[in-house]
Amino acid sequence: MKSLFPLLLILIFNVGTVMPKTKNPLTSYQKKRNFSQTPEPAGKVKKKQSKKLIFVIHKHAARNMHYDVRLEINGVLTSWAIPKGPSTSTRVRHLAIPTEDHPMNYAKFEGVIPKGQYGAGPVMIWDTGTYTNIKKSDNKKVSMKECLKRGTIEVELHGKKLNGAYALIRTKAPGKTYWLLLKMRDAYANKAIPATIKERSAKSGRTMKEIAKDDVSGD
Repeated sequence: MKSLFPLLLILIFNVGTVMPKTKNPLTSYQKKRNFSQTPEPAGKVKKKQSKKLIFVIHKHAARNMHYDVRLEINGVLTSWAIPKGPSTSTRVRHLAIPTEDHPMNYAKFEGVIPKGQYGAGPVMIWDTGTYTNIKKSDNKKVSMKECLKRGTIEVELHGKKLNGAYALIRTKAPGKTYWLLLKMRDAYANKAIPATIKERSAKSGRTMKEIAKDDVSGD
């Protein structure tokens, strides 16, 4: 059963599988959504890279509660679903399931995906900010595009809740491929997030229950 764990999580959380890369990296995202029914942005690929790369972590109460870590890479938000959410502890390794790329303006989305739509449920901007690529090889910076290809991402987050260095590592085992999210050792390691802000939106200050009240889809 243990070997099937990542696959089962994909099915449980309904986050789908990563589609083969196309000329439009948002094809999978757009095909899964009816933008006349969902308030999520259709979006498009950003041609010019931000001076400061952004990240966002959404807390998403879909079929099961999970967190979505999104990093700006190549004009889109490259995303991973983290069932247990990010941690400040250097002792834990949390499963990270790659999902479809999201448009850049999704970083500002907070609200409720209506019933009957893909990923239905309230979505919170749990954390947001900028990040710095800190991955080096032979004392040279490795581009985010290359980091993603190699399966080893190291970034320093500058968020409202999370700060410091984190790593996303692709792990291969017979018959499966998945990623792990881990906190790297630094001055921010093992420091608890204050309870007063941990369960509230980094954008609006609302709780998930308060955000859920935005639902207008009815029973």
